[in-house]
Amino acid sequence: MEEWIGGLWDRWITQAARRDHPAAAAHLKDHEKTLGVIFRALGGDAGLRVAAAADTMHGARRRLLERIAGVHERAALAALDAETLRLPPRIAVFPAPTLNRDLYVWLAAMAGSAGPALLGNFGGEWIVRNQFAAWATLQRYPGLAPRYRRLVDALLAERLAPEKMSADEAAQEQAVRQALTDPGSVAALPPLTGSKARPLQPVPLWLYPAPPAVARGAKLAAMDESEGEQPREARAENKRYRAERVAMPENEAPMILLFRAESLLSWADYLKVNRALDDDENPDAGRAAETLDMLALAESEHRVASKVRFDLDLPAASADDLLLGPGIALPEWDWKRRVMKPDFCRVQTMVAREAEPQPLPERLRRHARKLKNQFAALAPVRRWQKAQPDGSELDIDACVRIAADRLAGWHFTGAGAYLNHRPTERDLACLVLADLSLSTDAHVNDAQKVIDVIRDSLMLFGEALASTGDRFAFYGFSSLKRGNVRFHEIKSFEQRLDAVVLGRIAALKPGYYTRMGAAVRRATQLIDKQPANRRLLLLLSDGKPHDIDRYEGRYGIEDTRMALVEARQAGIKPFCVTIDREGAGYLPHLFGPAGYTVVRKPEELPDRLPLLYSQLTGNA
Repeated sequence: MEEWIGGLWDRWITQAARRDHPAAAAHLKDHEKTLGVIFRALGGDAGLRVAAAADTMHGARRRLLERIAGVHERAALAALDAETLRLPPRIAVFPAPTLNRDLYVWLAAMAGSAGPALLGNFGGEWIVRNQFAAWATLQRYPGLAPRYRRLVDALLAERLAPEKMSADEAAQEQAVRQALTDPGSVAALPPLTGSKARPLQPVPLWLYPAPPAVARGAKLAAMDESEGEQPREARAENKRYRAERVAMPENEAPMILLFRAESLLSWADYLKVNRALDDDENPDAGRAAETLDMLALAESEHRVASKVRFDLDLPAASADDLLLGPGIALPEWDWKRRVMKPDFCRVQTMVAREAEPQPLPERLRRHARKLKNQFAALAPVRRWQKAQPDGSELDIDACVRIAADRLAGWHFTGAGAYLNHRPTERDLACLVLADLSLSTDAHVNDAQKVIDVIRDSLMLFGEALASTGDRFAFYGFSSLKRGNVRFHEIKSFEQRLDAVVLGRIAALKPGYYTRMGAAVRRATQLIDKQPANRRLLLLLSDGKPHDIDRYEGRYGIEDTRMALVEARQAGIKPFCVTIDREGAGYLPHLFGPAGYTVVRKPEELPDRLPLLYSQLTGNA
């Protein structure tokens, strides 16, 4: 009975204390693509991604019912940093759904048009930077002014009235209201002087500063320098959480301080409560992260990778693929420092050791014959060329035309009167670069994995290309830190598509990580040597650039983008075929709006790949 009454009370008091409007809520997942387009179209950095912000404790004054119900203590605040535009995963501030959607649009527009000011390049404190950003956005795009005014009027009606606050809190609230109504009119926030004063209420129309980076201890910094690792942001359910780096507690069992030694049955009962090396996932970790305002990340002297991720260790030399040469040193782009680091990566060219020659699998032969017939139309054929200055036969039409022109008083000395039977050529070279990272071991259905789809795609694609007479090559790549970028040679430009190549394709297996920039640079070197007028670099990928030594997030994307820019400058056309459904968030920045395609169903890749090639090179 008590639990039933308590449940009724909880539901009633929570509903009575609500200030938001769930029925009119707008969700980021429904507008993420549109907001990304708005952000970039209005001048935002194309390399930034749009992500959901996590709830944080704001500490502002709340109404009595809110304090009784224990609600509205936390809020998801929009923020902009050098890598991400973070927006609330759900906006239910206003009673009208259109206003909540307009708030998403306003935040994306302000971040795109005035990003440098929000990142601190414009002087002044946070409130000044937001005023300048709002003013600059309205000046640059006056069409947003009516929407902004509607949002301000609706927000002022929802905020806690200054009359219900202390004097210093009311002064801050009045300053915020004036700054929203007339951006640029407030030079600074009045200070809080009272001992019981609360921070400012969240302002949904403004972008908050990015969480400050917390300095790490000297010991952790030395470990990062030696391992080349980069601290990661804590993530759960695609949200971004504030986190700080802390040193591992020196006391390995702090709970033992609560007991006297003689109260223990024996020293063998001692248990280390610090579970830094425990590889068992905590099912409540996500809910625990939601309740924390700051996540503390500590790094132990003991390496978890040596105990848990043993499957990522390199195989023995006798079982690994054959190395072809000592490796090739390649540069890497550091987007933060805006410098190219020379000889930073080492690409190891490899060939499958255990690949046995084999014919095309029986299940693919019927499909391969169909593709060969379709692609035969692209093969070079001998055609009659008319009106040539010399040839094996007279061109009767040209002779009649020349005679008629002479009778009419027109005479062209360069007119040809012969037919010449010459072969037409497709002056084209294509290099296919397949992502062989660990993620290709994932299943696409009950019968196939991603690596199986890649094998079938390369086999069928090779059969189709062989019927056109185009020069082509197949390579694959994966990586394990910058010193071991594994570049698998499947078929070079000089080799024929035979049983040996088919055996290498069948022997492909998932590798490690995806250091895409180095692989693209090596592929560019290979295809740049081909004497063809048109050169195509076709990249098969299933995810973002990523490696475990700093090569993740914006760093990996910008290095890959720079490698693709270098390829275009060499006269090579890059094109990406991906099965990553989130690829639309970063692929336009890498390949351009028309330089990629997303295959929604991976099992369709063997059919889609040859047709895409035909569309890309049909006029070659």
